[in-house]
Formats: sequence, C-alpha cells, structure tokens
Amino acid sequence: MTFPSRSTVPRASSRPSWADVAVAAAVLVGMYLLLRVGEEATVSFDPAHVTKVDTSPAELPYYAARSLLRMFAALAVSVTFAVGCAYAAAHSRRLERVLIPALDILQSVPVLGFLTVAVAGFVSLFPGSTPALECASIFAIFTSQAWNMAFGFYHSLITLPRELDEVSRSFRFTRWMRFWKVELPAGAIGLVWNGMMSFGGGWFFLVASEAISVSGHKYSLPGVGSFAGTAIADGDLGKVGWAVVTMAVMVVGVNFFFWRPLTAWTERFKNEQSEAADVQRSLVLDVVRRSSWPALLGRLLRPVAELLGRAGRVLGVDDRPLTARGRRGRAGDLVLAVVAGGLLAWGLADLLGYLRHRTGLGALGEPFLLGLATLARVVVLVAVAMLVWVPVGVRIGFSPRLARIAQPVVEVLASFPANFLFPLATWLFLRTGVSLNVGGMLLMALGAQWYILFNTIAGASAIPTDLREAMDDLGVRGWQRWRRLIIPGVFPYCVTGGITASGGAWNASIVSETVTFGGTTLSADGLGAYISRATAEGDHPRLIAGVAVMAVYVVGLNRLLWRRLHRLARTRYSL
Repeated sequence: MTFPSRSTVPRASSRPSWADVAVAAAVLVGMYLLLRVGEEATVSFDPAHVTKVDTSPAELPYYAARSLLRMFAALAVSVTFAVGCAYAAAHSRRLERVLIPALDILQSVPVLGFLTVAVAGFVSLFPGSTPALECASIFAIFTSQAWNMAFGFYHSLITLPRELDEVSRSFRFTRWMRFWKVELPAGAIGLVWNGMMSFGGGWFFLVASEAISVSGHKYSLPGVGSFAGTAIADGDLGKVGWAVVTMAVMVVGVNFFFWRPLTAWTERFKNEQSEAADVQRSLVLDVVRRSSWPALLGRLLRPVAELLGRAGRVLGVDDRPLTARGRRGRAGDLVLAVVAGGLLAWGLADLLGYLRHRTGLGALGEPFLLGLATLARVVVLVAVAMLVWVPVGVRIGFSPRLARIAQPVVEVLASFPANFLFPLATWLFLRTGVSLNVGGMLLMALGAQWYILFNTIAGASAIPTDLREAMDDLGVRGWQRWRRLIIPGVFPYCVTGGITASGGAWNASIVSETVTFGGTTLSADGLGAYISRATAEGDHPRLIAGVAVMAVYVVGLNRLLWRRLHRLARTRYSL
C-alpha cells in the first residue's frame, strides 16, 4: 500500500501562512453557518396545519443551506451504519446470514414506505416540534443512502487482499488495529465512491423527503426539494428553473469542496507497488496540506488515539479467519435459525392477518401482477446500463486526468433529482404521444444507472497501477486485457453496482411511474404507481401490500441472480 511521497504532499511551514488563514476562516464560517441554519430547525409547529413553502427565489440560498444540512446529517448516519453493519456481517457468519438478507429487504422498501412510518413515529415522539419533521426527513434521506455503502464496504472486507490479511496476522494486530490500519484503508476508495453515489441518491429523493404527504397531511420543510415540489405542483416553470440552477450550484459546490478532495486523498490507499505518474489532484486538498492545522490537530488527537488503541486490546488479537468456517457452532446456528425463523413467521402471519381483516388476501394479486411490469423495466434498464456504463467507468477510472473532468459532470448528472425534470418530461410525453410505460423507464434510469457507473469507476481506480503497466509492457490489448485484468478487477464492484442499481430502480419506480405537473398527471402500469397512489390516498392496507410485494420481487431477484454473481466475485474474481 503506497502513501504520498514528500514530493507530492506540500510541507507545512512552521510560520503562519495564507493556507493557515484560509483553512481557519473556512472552518469558522462553516461553524457560523451551521449554527445559524441549525437554530431554525428547533422551532415549534402545528402538525395539523397544512404548510406551503415560500417560492420566492430570494429564499433559495437559505433553503439550499437547510437541504445541505439534512444531506450531510443523513450521510454521517449512513456512513456509521454502513461501516458497522458491514463489519458485523463480514466478521460473523451468523450475523451475515441475518444482516445481508435484511439489507436486501430494507433496500427494497421504497422511501415513501419509510416516510409513512417515520413521519408518524417522529411526530408522535416529538409532538409539535420541527425536530420531529427534520428527523423524519433525515431518516428518509438515510434510507436512500445507507444500503449502497453497506454493500460496498462489506464487499471490500470479504475480498481483502491476501497480503494485507497476512500482514495483520504476522504482526498480531489487535482487531481494533486491523480495522483502522488494514480494513478501513483497503475499503476507503470504494466507500468514498459509493458515498458519493449514495449522496446523489439522497438528492434524487429530496423532493419526497422535504415535501411529505402522508394520510392526507402535508408537511413541508424549508429546502430546495420542497421549493421544487411546490413549483411543480403550481406549474410554474420559471421557479422550477430557479430550483434547477440552485441544485446544479449545490452539486458542483459539494463536489469541489468535499468529494473531490476525498477522492484525491484516497489515492494514497491504493494497493500497489509503484505510484502512478498521474494521480487525482484537488485544489482544496492542496491548500489543506499546505496548512499547519492538520499537523496540529494530529498532535492534539494523538493521546486520544493512543488511549483508544490501548482500550481496543480488549477486543482481542487478529488470529482467526475473517469468517468462521467448518462444522463448529452448529448448535448456535440452529438456535439462531429457530429464533429468526420464528420471528419471521410471526411477522408474516400478523401481516397476512392484517391484510385479510382489512382488504382480504386478494389485495395481493393486483400488486403482484403490476410488479411484473415493473420487473421487466428494471431488468431491461440494468442490462442496458451495464453495457453502456461499464466501459465508460473503466475509462474514467483508468485516467485520473479524465476523472478530474468527468467527476463533476457525472456527479451533477447522478445527483440531479429526476423530479425536477418531470415538467419537461410531462410536456414531452404529451407532445410526442409516448406512453409513460416506456418513458417511465427513462426516468427510472436517472435514479439507478449511476450506481453501476460509480462502482465501476471505483473498481477501475482500485486496480493497481503496476498491474496495468505490466499489461502495457507485455502488449496485452483488446479483449485479452479485459479478460485478464479489467473484468477480474471491476467484476466485484459491478456486481455491487448491479445490486444497488436494481434496488434503486425499484425505488425510483415510485416517482417515475406517476408524474404530475400542474393539473396534468400521467401514470404507468406498474407497482411503483400503485404504491404512489396508495401513499397519496393514505390507504395503509394497499401501501403495505405494495411494499411487501416489492420486497418479495427485490429479494427474489437478488437471491436468484445477484447473490450468485456476488459469490462468483468473491471466490474467483478478486485481485
């Protein structure tokens, strides 16, 4: 594993410099804005009152700050959840059997399904307070971010390079040291790129998470998403345009000040023998490296790190395989299977009893049939996206110079909420006579195809430079290069991207199979439109039936296809 040389990392001067002043000013301004924006999120409100967001363009800077605060709060929670869940699944065979299927199911539950429960729960927990709605909104954004990162980091842990695993065992690292010095660095590239994609997924559902309509009650929070939702409902194209411009500025700004420095910094964690001549660079990261603040912060935190390192010894020494194998612990497996199976059977029986009492079990027939139409759209979308974006992602991942140009463009495209394009899509479909049964697939692609592209870029970026240079020296080109190097390198990442893209497509169907602009509504035949109508009407039995059927379809597809490919990636295609 290589780290930046002294020539690539600017040395901080012992005297205060312009970089020190710039970093200090940026931190102070950021803290000030955080306090100013955060204090507005603690006021009271009347839950029964139907609110409407002020659509004056002058309010957009404040709305942008509120939306960014929610997005980064959800990202922090998502990263913590993803790392913890993936670590537990990778290091415990029993937890793996529970957590991975649970992630499959949770990924399949649409954001609107989470919102229905989250709003009611948080409003009951914090009655009459804005923090209740803020927590519900952040939770909804979290549900659009967490699963992709959890799957990505889990894959990094179970495909850890053998030499890194041997280093940890040879030096008898504690499990705490193994995590911080081996596992987290090895998965850093994938975690950052998946985090970037997940952040884009949060933008995609920003309208749904800020302009919440559940059971006849409408809850609107100040934000760019609710601004756009109100402008779309009013049919005001001019204000939709202002929201589009604001969103583009936000995405580019977050990319420049946050994601590009992170992607450039994670270059140091490539597992390679020689450093590439052309690496990703970031102006913001260069300024931070020239500053003396990181070194000062490191000295201040060193005692805390040493204390945590000593405390981590209680976790034991790294002397066991990553996951337990063999016939040991069969009694524990049996107990776990009985307990988990009993809880699952009880939950299913209670669910079926609820549906039989409210609507009858025949209510499951309609969503199952509609699910076949949505399934066809998902399969076609993922297949086409693989053929289109895998070569593009490999090209970007192999060229840091191209990545510097393409990253902000791809981030804008991936982060741009399809909801903002619904007015144009509605107008275009009406003018051309294209049915939403076909056009809806294009809208679904805006929320799903980018998972494949970002994971492919991460996989191509993680391929060691020395292996690529060896292929160049041997003159390996064309299909042989793909078969010998590229496919083994990116295949595990593509499988992860396919899993999350498939789940993202099902989720995107909720907002893509029903589009509204002004007084015009277009609907497609599919499970997404069914769930969307049930949510708007507050029909909980139909909503539960639709969500349950979607979970069955997603989990079934994952088990029949994606998990088998994931096992193949784990056993055969691992560098």
